Amino acid sequence: MCGAAYLRFWIVKSLLHANPMVLFVGNPLYVMYLRALGARIGRDVTILSRSVPVCTDLLTIGAGTVIRKDAFFLGYRACAGRIQTGRITLGREVFVGEKTVLDIDTALGDGAQLGHASALYRGQEVPAGERRHGSPAQPTEVDHVRVPPARCGRLRRTTFALTSLVQLYLVYLPLAVGGLYMVCAEVPALHRRLEAGTQGASIATLVLDALLVATVVFFGAVLLGLVALFAASRLLRLAVRPERVYPLYGFPYALHRAVSALTNIRFFTWLFGDSSYIVPYLRGLGYDLSTVEQTGSNFGTEVAHETPFLVKVGSGTMVADGLSVLNAEFSSTSFRVTPVSIGARNFLGNNIAFPAGARTGDNCLLATKVMVPLDGEMRQGVGLLGSPCFEIPRTVERDARFDHLRTGEALRRNLAAKNRYNLRSMALHLLLRWLHTVLLTAFALLTAGLYGTLGHVVVGGYLAFSLLVTTGYYVLVERCIASFRPLRPRLCSIYDPYFWWHERLWKVPEHYLNLFNGTPFKALLWRLMGVRIGRRVFDDGCFITERTLTAIGDDCTLNAGSKIQCHSQEDGTFKSDHTTLGAGVTLGVGAHVHYGVTVGDGAVLAPDSFLMKGEEVPPNARWAGNPAAPTAK
Repeated sequence: MCGAAYLRFWIVKSLLHANPMVLFVGNPLYVMYLRALGARIGRDVTILSRSVPVCTDLLTIGAGTVIRKDAFFLGYRACAGRIQTGRITLGREVFVGEKTVLDIDTALGDGAQLGHASALYRGQEVPAGERRHGSPAQPTEVDHVRVPPARCGRLRRTTFALTSLVQLYLVYLPLAVGGLYMVCAEVPALHRRLEAGTQGASIATLVLDALLVATVVFFGAVLLGLVALFAASRLLRLAVRPERVYPLYGFPYALHRAVSALTNIRFFTWLFGDSSYIVPYLRGLGYDLSTVEQTGSNFGTEVAHETPFLVKVGSGTMVADGLSVLNAEFSSTSFRVTPVSIGARNFLGNNIAFPAGARTGDNCLLATKVMVPLDGEMRQGVGLLGSPCFEIPRTVERDARFDHLRTGEALRRNLAAKNRYNLRSMALHLLLRWLHTVLLTAFALLTAGLYGTLGHVVVGGYLAFSLLVTTGYYVLVERCIASFRPLRPRLCSIYDPYFWWHERLWKVPEHYLNLFNGTPFKALLWRLMGVRIGRRVFDDGCFITERTLTAIGDDCTLNAGSKIQCHSQEDGTFKSDHTTLGAGVTLGVGAHVHYGVTVGDGAVLAPDSFLMKGEEVPPNARWAGNPAAPTAK
């Protein structure tokens, strides 16, 4: 992937992702934006996914269609070093569920449905009126549109879109600009710097000013954010009643979106996650955790929901990263919020969409990327794996070797020690984020005097400098925490001090990596962070959890949303091991590779597949599905 054609494709993709219109996802304005880019979209279409389609001229969506959030419908994919584009065609009144992948050259007929945690592979089509779920998709009788329609005409949609623009230009932007002006006017350091520029300013003065401004901005934002989460969101929820059907694009819908945005700020789950302190944080948001048994790792750092006030989690349940609680249901004209209950003594693996009406009860193991069932008998005391799911044993013998550390006096002593260590990790996380803010503030103050004459040049240079500093800073932070040594495979309890140190590594931010997707710089950054990575690797948005346990050969292709996870954490037991991709391997969109895996040269893992721990994929093989298995080429 090089040359003028790919450069043009990358520029278009980057501009689409950088466009502020992405902020209007879930708004009729976003549908109008996609139409302006060439997509053929009918009336009354609701798009909730932030995965921006790139090949919009190859996208067709019929009237009344709903696309839930976290769905991939890019219109392109990378395979064996080449970009392939293809059509995605959705008919009228189509439903596309949460955490789904629509590969290129796929179609759903009028009234068709694709369930949560599912995928359509290239060439697959769902006939009109039929329903599919699973990866790859297969027939089902489950109806995923569970909310009755409501009156939601063109006037309501137009009014909502115009109101959003008025709020943006007459409320949000003036408040942002006015707030910035007040900070500049009221903070002596900024006022002095804007008046005098850099003339006569000593380094000591600059450092003191940067420390003052960064401290006020950073910790002020943290405190105000917590106030907004715990206070404002509770006021907003009073307007949206459970189980009541509301039309889209009205006042209740706007308040629901505000609650969802406020209570899903990732900074705080990143800060409190993987520790005992995530429990009071989620409880403060509105989660029902009144009977929770504290383990020190009840939730990971990535927990999402539609509304936090209708989530109940049973006693003794542990949740890994990537849980998305689907307690809002949508049609093309209406929505409602509904309670979701996760049973007691459950374990939920990574990257799970948990819908309202799930047929799971107590003492269940929900494996990574499992499709939580919406039909059949209530599952209890079993494990569920795959999409569509099937039953497996709840536990295996080797997973019980550390159970004696999870009860009685041993638990009390170990939990207290873990809490102390996690507090230090949280303090370190805040310190490092604050220091990063200081560095960027110092450069802003250094150039503040030039804003009046060379504003556009200064702003552009500042953004480029910020990206460079942020990248180098967090790469260095991660390597320092790891003491510049590679990780080693481990099998231990979550109450082992090694695991606490490993959790600390997970708190190092990696969001800046997304800016390098699809460029040669992404592979260079992985190499700096410890990944053993070959030449000519194309990475369009892969995430690697344990960098120094991962090896990637030459000419590999890593698609958007793919993930290499070299660990698992199940019922208080932590395991990690190496994962190796041979030369020329392709990971499809949304594919997930677990630990202890070896993928042979030239092998292909299909979109949305889950390659389980310990698997060995032969060279030039094609594997697909959840869990992944050999398939015909």
